[in-house]
Amino acid sequence: MHARAALLASSLLAGLLTAGSAAAWLAEFGIEGMRVVSTKASEVRASVSPDGQRIAWGSTDREGGAGGWDLWQARLKDGRWQDAQPLAVNSDGNDFDPMFSADGRWLYFFSNREGGVGGDDLYRAAVRGAGYGAVENLGVGVNSVGDEWAPTPSADGRHLLFASDGHGGAGGHDLFVARWDGKAFAAPRALAAINTDADEFDAAWLGDGKAIVFARSDDVEEDPVQLQLAQCDGRRYADAAPLQLSFNTDEGTTLGLVVDWNKPGELLVSGSAKSPRAGKLDIYRMKSPAVTGRAGCVE
Repeated sequence: MHARAALLASSLLAGLLTAGSAAAWLAEFGIEGMRVVSTKASEVRASVSPDGQRIAWGSTDREGGAGGWDLWQARLKDGRWQDAQPLAVNSDGNDFDPMFSADGRWLYFFSNREGGVGGDDLYRAAVRGAGYGAVENLGVGVNSVGDEWAPTPSADGRHLLFASDGHGGAGGHDLFVARWDGKAFAAPRALAAINTDADEFDAAWLGDGKAIVFARSDDVEEDPVQLQLAQCDGRRYADAAPLQLSFNTDEGTTLGLVVDWNKPGELLVSGSAKSPRAGKLDIYRMKSPAVTGRAGCVE
């Protein structure tokens, strides 16, 4: 957990300094939930429920949570996000990286709470009305003695995309895909064409896996973070290049991209634009880039 904490802390100032045309930015994206979701604190990796009625996100420093990093939620009322509250599933440790499943039944996240397999483990909680059920550890099929981040279930629920530094790989945090075996997610497979000796994490599939967006940093403890887009050539993800977004530069921090299940042509992303800006790291909404790849990279 220390690595990701250092990453967010060290990159905030660099992110705030990324600059461009404010008018051009407004044509590209809009801030999500000014003063409700996006505030003076750091908000990272937001996910909207498939029915569009709630949004969940993580914050490293927002006041009012259970302690450490916490999960938050707001509800849609009168066409806008209102009544932001910390989730009851929060522990006194760190709880982060929420994402709803496409069927709306589960909220996935990571936590370093007591009783886990290693450092940061992957968990989920059943969505029950306006609240949530008991928290479930996803087990040793995906969790290791290392840190697992950013659980991302596929649209059909058969696969789980996540980052880990405890399953081997090319170095640092790498991306893995696990398959549902009827009881649990298991047998994680490294995305070898994506993983490097840098850190890859915070990934999201586009077009049912025909493309992928992920965060990359040369050194997760100290360096900037940039989102990369890669298309599937039928066997592997190839030719990753920076996601076209004005504040997604090689000097700032842009991460936590999630597809909006309610509006699959739109993405939520965390970063620091010059304007509009609420605080440190904010949640923004942008149009999804074109998917030109082929199927074959998820299986």
